[in-house]
Amino acid sequence: MKLRTVNLTRVYRRGSSDIVAVNKVNLTVEPAEFVAVVGPSGSGKTTLLNLIGLNDYPTSGKVFIDGSDASVLSGGERRKVRLFRMGFVFQTFNLLPTLSALENVELPMALAGVAQREQREKAVRLLEIVGLGNRLFHRPKELSMGEMQRVAIARALANDPELIIADEPTGELDSKTAREIVSLLSEINKERKASVVVATHDEKIVDVAQRVYRMVDGVLSLER
Repeated sequence: MKLRTVNLTRVYRRGSSDIVAVNKVNLTVEPAEFVAVVGPSGSGKTTLLNLIGLNDYPTSGKVFIDGSDASVLSGGERRKVRLFRMGFVFQTFNLLPTLSALENVELPMALAGVAQREQREKAVRLLEIVGLGNRLFHRPKELSMGEMQRVAIARALANDPELIIADEPTGELDSKTAREIVSLLSEINKERKASVVVATHDEKIVDVAQRVYRMVDGVLSLER
């Protein structure tokens, strides 16, 4: 997937004040490219990811997906893009606590209408890929934070996304586990040819990224 933004802006109203969370951002993500967006907390990184992941609407500016203007998509069409073409990984994992690792990975496939047997086979395979073949039936509370993030990555891969969007995926992890997660994301990028966009302050991710942007006070600049 090729993704591009043009003067993307998101303004929030707080009382009598306007807060510019994302300010005229021009971002490009080429097919199969690994992109890091670095910057301090509160710089607008999460808001930017919500905009390019079609989870939020810009105040002004455009998001283009493979050259098509996403602003013309209906709500239902946006949901289909998120479900079938994008995968999401969050700092806090966002796993359903009552479901096993296997069931959490099956969920996006169930929403996509995949047959139950295929869901199960694919979920097992994905969990094996991320090193959790022996944790299939464990619920999140029975897993370490690193294992939960691996489940989240397997879930993000469930519908074979063209773009993976990860928001501080190593933020809750110790340094050893963080390195493992970075390596896993890099492998996925190379082997599956999926574009990856990661918002982070983790230098380990910056080291593997092909393109690095820096965000400060809602303004994005190309670092390398």
